[in-house]
Amino acid sequence: MTRQKLYLAGPLFNAAEREQCLRLRSILSVRFELYVPHGDGGLLPDLVASGMPKEVAPKEIFENDISALKACDLLLIVLNGRSIDEGAAFELGVAWSLGKPCFGYKDDFRQLTSDGDNPMIEGALGRVFSSVDELQRWMESIQFREDEMRG
Repeated sequence: MTRQKLYLAGPLFNAAEREQCLRLRSILSVRFELYVPHGDGGLLPDLVASGMPKEVAPKEIFENDISALKACDLLLIVLNGRSIDEGAAFELGVAWSLGKPCFGYKDDFRQLTSDGDNPMIEGALGRVFSSVDELQRWMESIQFREDEMRG
């Protein structure tokens, strides 16, 4: 059975953010083939440290991530933080414009406003999960394309 490809977008600029993405990856990988930008596309400091020129590394990351967005079946964006990571917001916009189903994950109660996230973010999301348990229940309930094709 071919597994659906999920793009996991979210902040990755410190160890805690990267650890959360890896924790979500371990949960989601039971059901999906995953692309996690910092793990699969590379981190800018790591690429530069490995010898890639500073002017080439950002282009490499951009191309890797855009290719993965085109190839994915759906996207999950981590919405945690005082504001949404700008790179993740861009990735959400690309996925949404490509017609990919998009979902959010937010277990962080901090907000800049009490009215929720930006309407452009909320409008692109089919659903926002507020816990790992909720995310796991959703994964257990969804059907794969092969199941849908059998009708």
